[in-house]
Amino acid sequence: MAEIEVPSYFLCPISLEIMKDPVTISTGITFDRDSIEKWIFSYKNRTCPLTKQPLSDADLTPNVTLRRLIQSWCTLHASHGVERLPTPKPPVTKPQLLSLLAGAGATPQTQIKCLHRLRSIASTNQTNRICMEKSGAADFLAALVVGASGETSGEALSILHSLQLSESSLKTLASRPEFVNCLTRFMQSSSYESRAYAVMMLKSMAEVADDPAHLFSSNPQILIELIQILKDQICKKATKAALKVLIAICAWGRNKIKAAQAGLVGVMINLLLESTDKRSSEMMLTVLDLVCQCAEGRAELLQHGAGLAVVSKKILRVSHVGSERAVRVLHSVARFSATAAVLQEMVQIGVVAKLCLLLQVECGVKTKERARDILKMHARAWRNSSCVPHTFVSLCQS
Repeated sequence: MAEIEVPSYFLCPISLEIMKDPVTISTGITFDRDSIEKWIFSYKNRTCPLTKQPLSDADLTPNVTLRRLIQSWCTLHASHGVERLPTPKPPVTKPQLLSLLAGAGATPQTQIKCLHRLRSIASTNQTNRICMEKSGAADFLAALVVGASGETSGEALSILHSLQLSESSLKTLASRPEFVNCLTRFMQSSSYESRAYAVMMLKSMAEVADDPAHLFSSNPQILIELIQILKDQICKKATKAALKVLIAICAWGRNKIKAAQAGLVGVMINLLLESTDKRSSEMMLTVLDLVCQCAEGRAELLQHGAGLAVVSKKILRVSHVGSERAVRVLHSVARFSATAAVLQEMVQIGVVAKLCLLLQVECGVKTKERARDILKMHARAWRNSSCVPHTFVSLCQS
């Protein structure tokens, strides 16, 4: 394949790979279906990738002529190992979906059969998934998640998550307490897969909710289950989804106190000890920053043997965002919980030295301001310590 010169018009302008299912957008440019669907639907772009012109609509028209040319070219070069591309299935239509949903019946057997067909349709392309949502498949699946049991309910949840629902559909689901409660029950199940789908569904709903706190206020058990998922480390996607939901929860009202009382701070510290993923570490530090805005959260941080040390260690080792969140945590402690013992610990484990270093390197302006504020706040307690840099006084005054 590498020795054969592929005609340029057979290649997708986005990926530069040979097109398997060429489709034309409203600007008249042809792309491979998978590539342009990611551009429009996954990345939320509303312009042509090549011309930068706005798209009048998101309709994708199959370029049958080009597809036949590509198939003929593949057949002509079969002796060189080029495989003929299969003819892609046409997108599903709304009447087809309505007929499928109407025939689902009320028995577990017919429902499972319908779900298997829906999964196949959803896995084909984004166009099918959008058509499924417009045809009422999301409501059908949500009803099975709540009303069915066992395999049927779990299968419906996984397909519902795969649809990548629009904001309006997610808000509709978030407004249904019975659906949220059902997701909580899934998070308590013995199936890691069901728990992961449930928390990822909650994450999607929390991202679009006008008031995320209201989404979870009726069911305090959600907080407990999110923490348990973090402890169990089901998978990376579930961990990141749980962290995003916790950020949404802890940003509101007394949820910070509830999270601290549920042991969230200790879980975050333990995860940070082993975390090597940049984005995960940033989110963990963000959760700590939120929870440490209350006295209960700071108390839990200081009670943990590695609390201050881990937060300090992440400064300048994760990202600018990670450093900013870590300094915010230390600032909350220094401002509201700085007993003589805490100040002494901050010197001994290197927190003060790290803050001094932070002032001498490139980082965010607000991060430096908070670091300097911490040093000035307790300069009298730290200035004569042998564990702080000799530049301590000058850095505090600069």
